[in-house]
Amino acid sequence: MSVQAHDGAYCEPRVSDAEKYTAVEVGFPTQEEPLIMEWAESPDDPTNTVYGWVPADVVTNVIVKHGGMVEGDVPAGVIPVRVKKNETS
Repeated sequence: MSVQAHDGAYCEPRVSDAEKYTAVEVGFPTQEEPLIMEWAESPDDPTNTVYGWVPADVVTNVIVKHGGMVEGDVPAGVIPVRVKKNETS
């Protein structure tokens, strides 16, 4: 999924480079995610829509639920939980 926050995104505060965001925009998850469905712009097409003003803590919970971030960054306010590297690799 894409997670964004800036002056053109559906986020709070709606500014670029905020010190901390309380809500962020999520877009185009690879599968339907029940934790964010209430914010879906087009709930009938959950993998091809935008989710506006999703609370940052909900996004953190989604990241944790799916085992962490594989790559990229998240806006301030969302905890950047990373996938743990396999100790043998």
